[in-house]
Amino acid sequence: MADYRFVRLSLPSPAGTDAPKWVTPMVRYKRRFWVLAACLSALAGFVDAIGFVKLGGLFVSFMSGNSTRLAVGLATGSHVAVIAGSLIFAFVVGVVLGTMAGNAARARRKPAVLSLVGVMLALAAVLDQQAHDLAATLVMAAAMGVENAVFQRDGEVSIGVTYMTGTLVKFGQRLAAALMGGQPFGWIPYLLLWCGLAGGALAGAFLYPRLGPLSLWLAAGAAGIFAVLSVILPEDQPHTRNEAGN
Repeated sequence: MADYRFVRLSLPSPAGTDAPKWVTPMVRYKRRFWVLAACLSALAGFVDAIGFVKLGGLFVSFMSGNSTRLAVGLATGSHVAVIAGSLIFAFVVGVVLGTMAGNAARARRKPAVLSLVGVMLALAAVLDQQAHDLAATLVMAAAMGVENAVFQRDGEVSIGVTYMTGTLVKFGQRLAAALMGGQPFGWIPYLLLWCGLAGGALAGAFLYPRLGPLSLWLAAGAAGIFAVLSVILPEDQPHTRNEAGN
């Protein structure tokens, strides 16, 4: 009879870390950065809800939705396609600007990128006060693109603060792993991200009809506060094997 033996392979850890293979990018961050990421997700939800209210169903941070609206608009000949395409373009420009600013700032990536987000949201508030609605929302979309450059490693986004579909997928995967005996709390940071965005969107949808452009000034101020907090936080280092398992 054949003798089947199971050999346990030792896979290499991600570059520069001792984290096990199953540790996803967000879990590699220290827990204090989970809270910052959730706050930034709340800011994105807040701004996105304002954009949604202003544009009547388009988004300034949710580019999957805008891509669908672009395609449907092209198919039906609707002018919505132009607006959706413009928002997507502005968002990508923001990602480019945020990445360049972060790379130039090196160790001060987070405060530099968040300061840029704050400046752009302040500009959007000024434009909104002057009733330049489309221009304001395009600047808001660019600001949300910039925000996604806050958490970046090896040239790639490590925590996407506006990617809620991917976040929910990872939440489900980590929850399944916990139910099957894996890391028991690996799903928590992804749930925090989603709750942050949903809570921020609720606040934005509630406040903008009541406060108008002041809501965007509040968002700009929040970005400034987060920039200061990111300076206070120690430089993030990847988890060690033991830390990742806790």
